[in-house]
Amino acid sequence: MNSRESFFYDSSRQLQFEITYRANIVSSAYALKNSGARFATFQTARANRKFWILTAYGGFLIRPDVTPADAITDIFVNGRKYAFECTTAMMIILYKGLLETIGPTTFNQLFRGLLLWSTEHDEDLQLTAVTSGDSLPGDIRYIQNPEFHPATPQWQGENLIDLGNGMFFGHGIGVGMIGEFIEILNQRRRPGATTSAFLTAQIIRPNFRRMAEYTGHPLRRLLV
Repeated sequence: MNSRESFFYDSSRQLQFEITYRANIVSSAYALKNSGARFATFQTARANRKFWILTAYGGFLIRPDVTPADAITDIFVNGRKYAFECTTAMMIILYKGLLETIGPTTFNQLFRGLLLWSTEHDEDLQLTAVTSGDSLPGDIRYIQNPEFHPATPQWQGENLIDLGNGMFFGHGIGVGMIGEFIEILNQRRRPGATTSAFLTAQIIRPNFRRMAEYTGHPLRRLLV
């Protein structure tokens, strides 16, 4: 109600889906934080080979003999076997949140051949980007670090999940407020840098209204 955006729904079910999915994204972010999964660049990424094939570019391609639901769940159960970049972390969180929202049967039907890599890869998540409005819990934000140190290009920015109440989760850093993430990134700039890292205006979120069509059963809520 306090948002500057207007939200329209064709049914109360679409609204319920968005609220539930957003809550599950937030819960999944906390679950990933506590999973033991580590930060890594695309070049040094690793995954549990029982569930994933590690691609040459650092993506995780699901093995043909496992289900998408089991493969996503394993990241949260056996997190110490995984290391990945923050963009991949955002995708993992979105998929886990959706799994807990629509259940494993529908999830497995939708995401055969699952590849975890970038926010631009999977059209089934129907990610959209806006540059106006207010960030809400479950949205993805990005802090850009324009004068990052060339020896550590992984710190050119940080993807974040909005957790609500001014708190955010960034894989490889943890949970904190925007100012804390900016301070950490500023410590990873090139010598003589004068331009601070900053929160961009872009907000990335699933197309909740369209994705509400994915479920035909009572919505679930993940409790962590």
